[in-house]
Amino acid sequence: MNVFSKLNQIKELRQQGKNLQNQLAQETVTLEKQGVNLVMDGNQKIIKLDLNPELLTPERKTRLEEIIKELHNEAIGKVQRIMVEKMKASGNLNIPGLT
Repeated sequence: MNVFSKLNQIKELRQQGKNLQNQLAQETVTLEKQGVNLVMDGNQKIIKLDLNPELLTPERKTRLEEIIKELHNEAIGKVQRIMVEKMKASGNLNIPGLT
């Protein structure tokens, strides 16, 4: 295999990665817990965070922080599962441990 074919393979992998990233941007995960609503896209970016105003008191600060962390971590797990399914479905990304 020559250098040009390797470069073409790398270019194809980059394009596949960009395509996957674009597909994942269209996916969203929405979670709600105790008055906190979190929406994350498939690229693990929080696109919306709604808080019940009743939670915005100094006494509830610690619990609110815990809820946000829990939702964030749960959303990342769900997005990662979506990512794996998309990669498997494409059939083009042969990454050990995913197939």
